[in-house]
Amino acid sequence: MSDCADEWQVARRRKGAARKSKPLPVCAVSSCQHERVDVKKSVKRITDTVAELRCEHMLKDWTDHLLAAASSLPTAIPGNKEHKERTSAQHLECVCFGLGSFSTCISARYQLALLLLLLDAGQIDLQNCFLYDPVFSPAEQDVLRELGLTVLTENEEGKRLVTRPTLFYLMHCGKALYNNLLWRNWSLERLSSLVIIGNSFSGMTERAIDREFKQDYSYISQAAGWCEERLLSCPSRLSDVFGDTSLISFPACSLNGLPQSMWAEPSEPQYQNCSDLEIILRDTQS
Repeated sequence: MSDCADEWQVARRRKGAARKSKPLPVCAVSSCQHERVDVKKSVKRITDTVAELRCEHMLKDWTDHLLAAASSLPTAIPGNKEHKERTSAQHLECVCFGLGSFSTCISARYQLALLLLLLDAGQIDLQNCFLYDPVFSPAEQDVLRELGLTVLTENEEGKRLVTRPTLFYLMHCGKALYNNLLWRNWSLERLSSLVIIGNSFSGMTERAIDREFKQDYSYISQAAGWCEERLLSCPSRLSDVFGDTSLISFPACSLNGLPQSMWAEPSEPQYQNCSDLEIILRDTQS
């Protein structure tokens, strides 16, 4: 580990977890400065984590679910010029928001490593994987580029319009980011062209106060009723990193049965009454 290693804190064992399964250390507030990130050492640390996760049984489960969902996506989004046959994940675009500072957070590093494995398994071009997090340091951006990935420079707040079938990798992101993504693509054609790996929508709704959730996160609230969720497995030692993660898709056959009126002029979320908004907005970035 880096010279920040002594600052990790060991997560408490969850109830019911096997005593032999030692959980990974999770992120703590680190005093390490981003300027101290060594790009080559960071890339090596990530590739070592990739090699570790490659041996985990969860990889096959995640890959199988991703390839199955990708094979059900439409060939293209109507109205776009690009029309290709898409029968596998290799033609997907990938977008990753909210990964976190992977140079100081071990959970973020494991999540990045698994993303690289999924891209490899699906034969998704690394350059077609776009990442953004306001917390990325310049050195971390260099690491991502060294890995072959594309770093976005603008905080889209999750409001990214899909122009081709797209996988969104949103590990443990705030509800507003999911809600913004749904709003921006709130149409039968676009929703049926995206797949999300992230927090379970049904889990979000179950843990929330119903009236407030429907008011503040109306798009998640609606989508939870008709999206298709596949719970993704993970070993107990990685539960703090990958737990409560689902693959979420929006099959056209389900969307076709919804009233057309629900797609008319969706209102942009405002979150004026949210006191715990879990997203960094453009106008609050330092």
